[in-house]
Amino acid sequence: MSVKGIVKKDKKTKRLIYKLKPGDIALLSHEDIDEIAVEALIKSRVRCIINTEKTMTGYYPNKGPLKLLENGIPIYEIDDKNIFNIVEDNKIIEIKNNKIFYSNKFIGKCKLIKKDEMLNLYDLGCRNFDVKLNDFIDNTIFYAKKEKNWITNKIKLPKIETLIKNRHVLIVVRGKSYKQDLKAILDYIKNKRPVLIGVDGGGDALLEFGLIPDIVIGDLDSVSDRCLRLCKEIIVHAYPNGYAPGLKRIKENGLKAKIFSSVGTSEDIAMLLAYDYGAELIVAVGTHNCMIDFLEKGRKGMGSTFLVRTKIGSKLVDAKGINKLYDEKLEIKYYVYLGLSALLPIYILSMLHFPIKMMLNQISIRIKMLIGL
Repeated sequence: MSVKGIVKKDKKTKRLIYKLKPGDIALLSHEDIDEIAVEALIKSRVRCIINTEKTMTGYYPNKGPLKLLENGIPIYEIDDKNIFNIVEDNKIIEIKNNKIFYSNKFIGKCKLIKKDEMLNLYDLGCRNFDVKLNDFIDNTIFYAKKEKNWITNKIKLPKIETLIKNRHVLIVVRGKSYKQDLKAILDYIKNKRPVLIGVDGGGDALLEFGLIPDIVIGDLDSVSDRCLRLCKEIIVHAYPNGYAPGLKRIKENGLKAKIFSSVGTSEDIAMLLAYDYGAELIVAVGTHNCMIDFLEKGRKGMGSTFLVRTKIGSKLVDAKGINKLYDEKLEIKYYVYLGLSALLPIYILSMLHFPIKMMLNQISIRIKMLIGL
């Protein structure tokens, strides 16, 4: 098998997505590629991927890599991680008989991953599930105990311009099924006009639907420059010691931002921000709320998320998966019922109003004459 194309690379797949064009070869360094990254790679229509890490380890049941193969995207793995440093963006790379050629020079070997191998690793992940769940619960409890004072004490919030008090707040994370879920609640967004908060790439998710985020919050490693320029307010997630990796990008782009120093994930602090500023209701789309979600993010527990959701309680409505409650493909009988229900008032009116009744009788007679009845 021979593959040739322009190579694009990045240590973080979520940044690489913005570089890719149809037909490109994606060079990754991504162990256990998650489903969100896979969906983006499929949408980018890459020719193939080359990974310096194990695309699937069998650590947990990961469906992502299988989706790549199902969509006809070959997966190559390489043991020599130095190849990642040798290759430059926008150069031609070619794979012939599991050998990689860069600038017409042989730079190393690779292995084409077959579907049978992936299925075996997926089965291994399924068999490991109970053990990993036990470890995940232990980790969650450990960090929940360690971080409980953070959630129970008064949190130092950044001063924001966006009015949240007594309003609905929609928090969007670019997680699984975020597009379908956003589509399912568009009427709610239109009618209620909630405050729109995008967590990192969630800001771009809102833009996809023509919605301008009121706030973008996170470490800013997976949100586009366009979104940062369009949103009304930016909050950079910083470590408890005050170090904010995303602040450098803000300065480079000549933008302004507030700092929110806190433990936990960016979606955790987005929820706390909305809650502590007095939101009437918090609606979350695409958030991470189960073990697989967190393992795909590289987190082995969900201590802070558990604490935050416990604190917010009934104010939180998690809309993840809401699209599955609706079936867009209605049966024919429902269209018939809808049509009859629309005609019913006309029929009743015609029976009560004599001239309309006579007109309808004449129309009926003419139709019968035309068709020969």
